[in-house]
Amino acid sequence: MDYLVIEGYKSAAEEFSKEASLSTPVDLDSIEKRMNIRDAVHRGEVEEAIEKVNDMNPEILETNPSLYFHLQQQKLIEHIRHGRIDEALLFAQSELAPRSEENPEFLSELERTMALLAFESTPNPPAAVAELLHPGQRMRTASELNAAILDSLSQGKEVKLLGLMKLLCWAESMLEEHVDFPKVDFEAGMADFGRK
Repeated sequence: MDYLVIEGYKSAAEEFSKEASLSTPVDLDSIEKRMNIRDAVHRGEVEEAIEKVNDMNPEILETNPSLYFHLQQQKLIEHIRHGRIDEALLFAQSELAPRSEENPEFLSELERTMALLAFESTPNPPAAVAELLHPGQRMRTASELNAAILDSLSQGKEVKLLGLMKLLCWAESMLEEHVDFPKVDFEAGMADFGRK
């Protein structure tokens, strides 16, 4: 259930709840709201995501300046991605530069983002700059936002199943130093899972 809720599988969480006679740890409608917000960031519609977060709970962004900066940084990246250079420069100057003066980490991120402009017509920009335009950047921003929303709902941010798997792998590695025993074959299990 924890995995389904955190990862946003609303219908699967509803079915699992019915089948296992479990109550869900959060309101299932909040899952749909979170996924709509995440999808907006994945599409590059950062302003839409910010509005939806503020409708849900304005304190999320008010109390997390790092998250708000990353959303604004993503908005700047989207301006640059779509060739809106004048808007990007104005936005960086009015919104991000003042925040960067307060925090040196923000300043280095802003500089890296603005470097996109310098390498705009270069076929092979440096990897640290080019990765900002990669879909993974949107995914990181969306994940950070999802974690903050879950935190505001007093829900765990990380899937407990993942932690249990890591613990099992660690325990196996410790045990195999002392004893020969049958190990769990995760790769074969995943291959079987993929065939079903």
